[in-house]
Amino acid sequence: MQLVYSAGFLKSLSRFPDKIQKKTASLLMILQNNPFHPLLHTKKLTGALAGFFSFRITRDYRIIFEFADPNTIRLIRAANRKEIYR
Repeated sequence: MQLVYSAGFLKSLSRFPDKIQKKTASLLMILQNNPFHPLLHTKKLTGALAGFFSFRITRDYRIIFEFADPNTIRLIRAANRKEIYR
């Protein structure tokens, strides 16, 4: 799978602590190979975010993404779990 990074995603990720950014890099490699790997805790979103998915970086940080096509994942946003679903 190909990963496509939105400008908003890169900007939000740059605000994370270095430790979280490093963990995100390793999880993105897993996402690229298997978007539903158990380590990611991938969830299909509902409501206003229907059509999107999220995965867990840590207990406090999440990433929202979508399948742009069968071979492309578009990364939309990264944020604290208290803020990301608003």
